[in-house]
Amino acid sequence: MPATSKAQQKAAGAALAAKRGDTPTSRLKGASRSMADSMTEARLRELAATPRKGKPERKGDNGP
Repeated sequence: MPATSKAQQKAAGAALAAKRGDTPTSRLKGASRSMADSMTEARLRELAATPRKGKPERKGDNGP
C-alpha cells in the first residue's frame, strides 16, 4: 500500500534508515519511531518509495 501523504512517506524513509542501521534509532521521533518498531523493512521500503507528486503534506490536507 502506498503512502497517503508526504509526511507519512518521510517518516517511513527515516524509519527505514534506522532499520538498516544508517541512522541511530535514538534520533527518531513520533511516527517514524513507532514505524521502525512495528513494520518490516519491506513494508517501510514500499511506503518510502511512494512518489510524492500530488500527495498532500499531511493526511487531512487537501492537496494542490
